[in-house]
Amino acid sequence: MINVLRKVTVVLWLSAAGAAVVCAASPRAESTRVAVTDGAVSMDQAVQMVEQRYHARVVRAQTQREEGRTVYVLRLLNDSGKVWTVRVDAANGAVL
Repeated sequence: MINVLRKVTVVLWLSAAGAAVVCAASPRAESTRVAVTDGAVSMDQAVQMVEQRYHARVVRAQTQREEGRTVYVLRLLNDSGKVWTVRVDAANGAVL
């Protein structure tokens, strides 16, 4: 299962409602991530930041509004098979 997830490219885009949508694509598919317009940190930047910080791959990403702010909720998977969730403030890139 882990080997399959390593070979999958995560593609993100924003729906008309402003929520991030995630789908899996083949490794040959073009990866596209779109920035959220009301945040100082794009989804792409948040994904890159947590992947480097935690040495893991983002396998799921969502955008949520919490108390008037945009928060990226990122699900991570490391080489050991551990899965966890990290929340990032879109305004400043802080891990919550």
